[in-house]
Amino acid sequence: MSEAGAPPAAAAEAPWQPLPARARPLFALERALALAVPGGIAGGLLALAGGWTRPLVLGAGAALLALAVGYAIGMRQFRHVAWRLDEEGLAIRRGRLWQRETRVPATRVQHLDLKRGPWQRRRALATLTVHTAGTRHSAVTVPHLDAADAERLRDRLGRQGDGDDADEQA
Repeated sequence: MSEAGAPPAAAAEAPWQPLPARARPLFALERALALAVPGGIAGGLLALAGGWTRPLVLGAGAALLALAVGYAIGMRQFRHVAWRLDEEGLAIRRGRLWQRETRVPATRVQHLDLKRGPWQRRRALATLTVHTAGTRHSAVTVPHLDAADAERLRDRLGRQGDGDDADEQA
């Protein structure tokens, strides 16, 4: 125990890394589009059920409102996404009120994918998907990382997994 009565610190933890600021508009746009489509459909259906003669007008208005609300939500959510890589593996933290932390031990990594869409390439960003051992759909995605960070994460996680396998076989 240390002098203050706290247990001694293990190996220094890696700091949490936020997403790059240039990813903010893409992050927010994803949320906006995810709300705009159902918002437009709901508005149109409400107009039909209410007997409006122009359901497309209400549907388009609802879609625009949902687009704006989704963009604002995405801008706020962006601030509460972070990642870190340490000797144990990759950790991703999301959320403010309801925080969710996902940890991927390096020993569970099966393969890693980097995806760069046209808007991501324009902003030097990439999405890293870590496929893990387990069920068919076991994958963790970190969207809109800096492209260099995404490549570094991919390479390091790949090496950590290879190193652990080599140690087990020896």
